[in-house]
Amino acid sequence: MATSGQTAVAAVTAALAVSSCDPVFDVEGAFFPSWMLSLLVGVLLTVVLRLAFLRIGLEPYLGPLPLVYTCLALLLTMTTWMLFFHV
Repeated sequence: MATSGQTAVAAVTAALAVSSCDPVFDVEGAFFPSWMLSLLVGVLLTVVLRLAFLRIGLEPYLGPLPLVYTCLALLLTMTTWMLFFHV
């Protein structure tokens, strides 16, 4: 049975090991996690695709728009992260 000291050491070790898994990048001296950039790119690409859907007349044929655009933003966000930051 583990004592509270061993549990604390295991928790600190796990926290230190996991904290190095998130890639960060430097922007003007500030460090940002990669998921923030991926989310921004995913949302911007979703806005661009929405404008394209409106222009070609496809949007009226889509399902519930909040669900469609939320899923599209998630798909584009995860794809961006996989393409550029997945190690």
